[in-house]
Amino acid sequence: MWGSTRAEITKLVRRPASWLLLAVAVVLSLTFTYLVPYAGANGTADGAPNATRGIAETLPDQLVGNSIGGLPVFAGAILLILGVLAVGGEYGWGTWKTLLAQGPSRLTVYAAKVTAVALASLAIVLALFAAGAVTSAAIAAAEGAPAHWPSAVDLLAGIGAGWLMATVWAGLGVVLAVALRGVALPIGLGLVWLMAVQNLLSAIAAPLLDWVAALQEWLPGPNAGSLAAALGSAPDTPGVETLVGGGHAVAVLAGYLVLFVGVGGLLLRRRDII
Repeated sequence: MWGSTRAEITKLVRRPASWLLLAVAVVLSLTFTYLVPYAGANGTADGAPNATRGIAETLPDQLVGNSIGGLPVFAGAILLILGVLAVGGEYGWGTWKTLLAQGPSRLTVYAAKVTAVALASLAIVLALFAAGAVTSAAIAAAEGAPAHWPSAVDLLAGIGAGWLMATVWAGLGVVLAVALRGVALPIGLGLVWLMAVQNLLSAIAAPLLDWVAALQEWLPGPNAGSLAAALGSAPDTPGVETLVGGGHAVAVLAGYLVLFVGVGGLLLRRRDII
């Protein structure tokens, strides 16, 4: 198991797409969480309320909320693609038979892939926090504002929540890759759900249909948004909205993670590889 895990980690590290996804996630987070609000605040007329509010949202005390605010939608899409590539690439390259012929069982290889994806998800979350910390400290120094950092407990809670959200979306990518045996279609369907369908349900269907509004409390996207909101993400961030409490959101997301990983392993074990 450990040997297979090391091999999967090595593949992710040496794959240029993994580093590209990391770079895109960091750049998007910094651009829309720090640079755009900061530039907008400096471009606002002196004395206008948006100037102070815009700068306040980029200071170190908002690090936790700012770092995980993109995971319900945009950064979550990056993690979904990562999960698809980690598993679906084996179908596209035709390397599943070669991999399994070397000795490990299907479930051993699958567990190694899931472990590697989970560790890669943690690395992306830590990178978002690190980039946000550097950027917020620079803004505070430039504006002469006090740098009040989150407590260690809040920081660890934020990292843990971010890791949970990131791993859930990566797990969705894994199960789609196994179910559809490829890369292109799983990415396409996953992004349609994450970027379009769940937003349409929230913005259009939920206000009109009571059963859709109730269903929202049990879907992964709204629960990820509620968890991010509970930890301080701005409510105007796409996908961030308080629909349920933080404990409910954690339980639902953990359930989806177990479901995605379990279904993916069951399909891989029972079906033909090709």
